Amino acid sequence: MKLDILAFSAHPDDIELACSGTLIKHIKSGSKVGIIDLTEGELGSRGSREIRHQEAEAASKIIGNSIRENLNLGDGFFEQTKDSLIRVIEMIRKYQPEIVLCNAISDRHPDHGRGSELVKRAAFLSGLAKIPTEIEGKTQEKWRPKQVFHYIQDEYIQPDFVIDITEEMPAKMDSILAYSSQFYNPESKEPKTPISSKEFMDFLEGRARQFGRIIGTKFGEGFTSSNALKVQSLSDIL
Repeated sequence: MKLDILAFSAHPDDIELACSGTLIKHIKSGSKVGIIDLTEGELGSRGSREIRHQEAEAASKIIGNSIRENLNLGDGFFEQTKDSLIRVIEMIRKYQPEIVLCNAISDRHPDHGRGSELVKRAAFLSGLAKIPTEIEGKTQEKWRPKQVFHYIQDEYIQPDFVIDITEEMPAKMDSILAYSSQFYNPESKEPKTPISSKEFMDFLEGRARQFGRIIGTKFGEGFTSSNALKVQSLSDIL
């Protein structure tokens, strides 16, 4: 299956927190979108890997993505090795996306910046014919996405562009709350964490309002670009 957008996340829920509104917006307009989680988020203080899988499935139904796979590279311990790069290259060649989204270039959680670099490098290497890969016994063709964009996560980074998600904001929040073991849930008996509080949900709304304000809308999601953006004329960016 060829996809228009393939979004990578170090952990299940990174996508929902940072760019689910953008994915929902593009799916509504007809784009085919997929999600690849690099790890199962198994080191999280709350829940379990089984629960996280169930939550990711529930969130995907809200977002509407066509596929979701988990590479299980090891929460907290994955590195930019040949093996991990090949695993990501296989996914890029399998789904042949025009655009790849990945973690923030740097962030509080070290997996985020590490995942960002891993996917960015794999996106380039995926275009080299002399790196052989195969899926289910079939040799894969080289493929390099046209753009790699990084969503912005916990720490503020000045965005290169912002997507208006005003209409998609309710669905975005629903996709986040699908991770009931991780985020605000008054009925949960799990230990409290910095991201399980009502204040964290308020922060997420505030960040979306902050990005929206930059572009004159109610809510937005910000991104940085690995490459210069091609613009035909200045009127394209009004």
